[in-house]
Amino acid sequence: MAGHSKWAQIKRKKAANDAKRGAQFTKLIREITVAAREGGGNPDFNPRLRLAVDTAKAANMPADNIERAIKKGTGELEGVSYEEVAYEGYGPGGVALYIEALTDNQNRTVADVRHILGKHGGSLGTSGSVAWQFDRKGQIYVSAERYTEEAVFEAAIEAGAEDVEQSGDEFVVTTEVAAFHEVQQGLKAAGIEFERAELAWIPQNEVRVEGKDAEKLVRLIEALEDSDDVQQVYSNADIDEAVLAAL
Repeated sequence: MAGHSKWAQIKRKKAANDAKRGAQFTKLIREITVAAREGGGNPDFNPRLRLAVDTAKAANMPADNIERAIKKGTGELEGVSYEEVAYEGYGPGGVALYIEALTDNQNRTVADVRHILGKHGGSLGTSGSVAWQFDRKGQIYVSAERYTEEAVFEAAIEAGAEDVEQSGDEFVVTTEVAAFHEVQQGLKAAGIEFERAELAWIPQNEVRVEGKDAEKLVRLIEALEDSDDVQQVYSNADIDEAVLAAL
């Protein structure tokens, strides 16, 4: 989890500029649209949509954009039909990569992902080749500057969380998928506001990556995340902190 958390912090800082924010909005709109199509347009009865809307609001997406995305998903407005697809592969240092995408053209997307992997020293694997190395978990991020570890730990565990760890300036609360929403509600009831929450693929074990391999891996992940169709990239890499600090 530590490697993913560190990388998540770096991504958040890099997303501060307008170009990155625009790309982030595009990905969030796709997720909202698909969530609304799959489970209906009412966030109160659609946990996936509720999470997507909360994430969009946390990213300061205008309410009109969110509403349009929901209506495209429910068919009230015309829109492109996106399909969910996952790719599995390997990066420099032999790390496992699990890549989630939303696309309107799977042939284009797989070609793009394969090209990016090949260009940066990675390779595309077969379905099931690395997914077994990851577990689906909920992760809730709480500011370590606003709250004490004791307060967050007590509230999270009481609400049913699995673990709480500190990563930089935030606490990462990890939950089973079934308890994800309940733990969020428990934190709120305890007076603890969280920065954001997500369902993520967490590696069971991490592979340490240093030096040139770490630099290549960072460039590979960045290139994948810059792809319009790619929503999230997960790896089992524990990336050298010196490389992350140099970004």
